[in-house]
Amino acid sequence: MSTASITPKRPSTLRGGQLPKWAPWAIAAGSVALGLGISAAAGLHSSIQWALIAAILYVFGTYVIAARVENRRQAKDRVVTSLVWVAFLLAVVPLASLVWSTVQRGVKVLDVYFLTHSMGVVADSETGGGIYHAILGTLEQVGLATLIAAPVGVLTAIYLVEYGRGNLARAVTFFVDVMTGIPSIVAGLFILSLMLMFEMEPFGFAGSLALAILMMPVVVRSTEEMLKLVPNELREASLALGVPKWRTILKVVLPTSLGGITTGIMLSIARIAGETAPVLLLVFGSKFINANPFEGAQASLPLYIYQQYGSGEVTAYDRAWAASLTLIAFVMILNLVARGIARWKAPKTGR
Repeated sequence: MSTASITPKRPSTLRGGQLPKWAPWAIAAGSVALGLGISAAAGLHSSIQWALIAAILYVFGTYVIAARVENRRQAKDRVVTSLVWVAFLLAVVPLASLVWSTVQRGVKVLDVYFLTHSMGVVADSETGGGIYHAILGTLEQVGLATLIAAPVGVLTAIYLVEYGRGNLARAVTFFVDVMTGIPSIVAGLFILSLMLMFEMEPFGFAGSLALAILMMPVVVRSTEEMLKLVPNELREASLALGVPKWRTILKVVLPTSLGGITTGIMLSIARIAGETAPVLLLVFGSKFINANPFEGAQASLPLYIYQQYGSGEVTAYDRAWAASLTLIAFVMILNLVARGIARWKAPKTGR
């Protein structure tokens, strides 16, 4: 008989007590109940106050229970995890509340008639009217801005990643970073100054130019990051076969990163779709349908919402909420399209 079969096994010192999987949910439920009790006893009527109390109790309770049952190291890990969950809820709850309020108030007048008619001769205090003219203006202005900003942004990113060296590349990178953070009103004022120099009246394409300025740095940054993710081995293999660099970029680099580039462009469109300040300065708004973005004032959804809510009429408030719901749905659709394209064009792994 071997010595190993006679020697008794020593218990592992690396294992200790462990909380069950349902423990975090139980701690959360207890924290919420205790937070409600403390809020009721202290006379606090704000839901935000008791939610913060419950969050603090949850983090503190997680550490105390985990340190007693498991160990301090595991307790610290659980505390960090609980902080992540608390931060997630703090971010999601206001967003969910915003969406719920918009849906609840926007569905009052949102119907086919509202989407297919303009305000025309309808006064702000009267019922009826719609947002067809604003939807048409938004689609044209955002579409023209995309036609301007997307090619310029993608080509700039290609230059920075594939060709950019020296002072010029550093200067372009610096100004792209600066443009990323400029307020939208600054872009509107820049185009407005050009319009005043040439004595031009407000028109839709002027808003498109300002939106393109806001869109370009986002496209450049997103495209640049996607191009950097392309493995250098693909470039080297193509160049080793004698393929010119421009053709390597066109046939190898861009197709590999096409999903990410398209996603970045879609997200930049969603970013400019809700801009109000440049449109207010340059497009000026109109109650009538204007399908020509190169002549005359034109409406847009953000400007329509601003003008309706600023009128102070109850019926106008309902139209503003319905237009807000339409704009949120538009942005949500763009994000879903971006995710779908990213999955569709993502590099295939495995066989």
